[in-house]
Amino acid sequence: MNDKKPIESFWKQSAFSLIRIKIRNGQAYTLQSIEIGGVLIFIQKAIIILIGSLLVGIGVNFFLVPFELLDGGALGISLIFHYVADVRVGFALLLINIPIFFAAWFFYRSFFYNGIHGLLFSSLMIDLLYPLHIFGEAVGTAPLLSAIFGGVFIGAGVGIMLRRDISVGGTDLLAQMLAKRLKLNPGYVIFSFDILIVTIGSILISSTQLFVSFTTVFFVGITISLLVSTSKRRHTISFDKASDRYA
Repeated sequence: MNDKKPIESFWKQSAFSLIRIKIRNGQAYTLQSIEIGGVLIFIQKAIIILIGSLLVGIGVNFFLVPFELLDGGALGISLIFHYVADVRVGFALLLINIPIFFAAWFFYRSFFYNGIHGLLFSSLMIDLLYPLHIFGEAVGTAPLLSAIFGGVFIGAGVGIMLRRDISVGGTDLLAQMLAKRLKLNPGYVIFSFDILIVTIGSILISSTQLFVSFTTVFFVGITISLLVSTSKRRHTISFDKASDRYA
């Protein structure tokens, strides 16, 4: 009489692997282990970049462009080029970031790797959604409300990407490197850059309202801060290490 137990084989998913296990005579054996963490993290990052870029594109085209409103940073400079020279915002954003990412390659390599995809997708999405400015003009909301909603949309898009260490580039990196060299508070330097950009833009573009554009900058900053601060409470050390492997 054969007392041997039947062989059982099944797949079991661990945190970052898919493991095939065989049980024979009460003993478990690992037949095959497939690491899936990299694939899952890649898919998750791709979805986050897509959603974040979509929110930024809506915020820029539906809320800011119809009223010629500005934001701070590289996006604000791109909007100035668009209003003055009719250059596409996404294309201008890409051009402005080339020297910044060139500097990041030498001085801040992790920023380059984590930011290049966010920059490319955001630039593309901003230009693809440009026709939304027609609907924004048709809706005809008050400029102040557009500044608030535009700031929230842009801040949400950038914020959810920053939660996963994904950046869209910009003058913030430049400000951080300058603050490090001059031993200044990075927040003050970034804020000074934003004030300078919005002020210059309001001088060059007569239809731009300075206070309303500052409202956009304020709500972008508040929304990003809220999203990033809540993210820090949820991240674990193991997850951060896994993210760094596939960044």
